[in-house]
Amino acid sequence: MSYRIRVCVKEVKGKCAMGYRPGNCFIIERFYIKDTGKGVCLHALALMLTLLSPFLKGISANVLGIGAEDDIGYIQCPDPGEPYTYGGTVVFELKRIPV
Repeated sequence: MSYRIRVCVKEVKGKCAMGYRPGNCFIIERFYIKDTGKGVCLHALALMLTLLSPFLKGISANVLGIGAEDDIGYIQCPDPGEPYTYGGTVVFELKRIPV
């Protein structure tokens, strides 16, 4: 079975340097990032990369340790925010959708 992943901003703590707001989304399908709208933050993408391939290939979010359900997982960007940086951290929801 093939999947795509819908990555959406679930929560922003502080101020995201990329300007992400809750509800901003993009799609990952096969080896492509689609429908970005705002673009993709390289720091957040780097954090997701090791999990995206197995998640796209059918390994559950639960087994990967990123969620309690099979098809929905969560990743947090590495920016700690105030008082350490001028930015803030973003929580992303990764939802796997059969194609």
